[in-house]
Amino acid sequence: MNEKLKIKISIADRVYPLTVELNQEEGLRSASKKIDSMIKQFEENYAVRDKQDVLAMCALQFAAQVEQKQLDNAIDGTEAIDRIKKINLILDQYLDQ
Repeated sequence: MNEKLKIKISIADRVYPLTVELNQEEGLRSASKKIDSMIKQFEENYAVRDKQDVLAMCALQFAAQVEQKQLDNAIDGTEAIDRIKKINLILDQYLDQ
């Protein structure tokens, strides 16, 4: 049974009512806390004109993190395929004996 939960998430001093799956609540609350923390860091360290600038910087940073993880995984995937090919070659040689 997919239970829906009505929650309110606060980001940049604005409240957003959401209806979410029960298993999504913790992740959304954690994400909003990370965004607010990042907003605070940007506001303390940079001369920003308004919240939209800070939110754009947050979005860029989060998107860059996701992209970097995907790139890292793609590299790791290539290395894993190479290892599997080497193991497969060793197994073929062993079985041919």
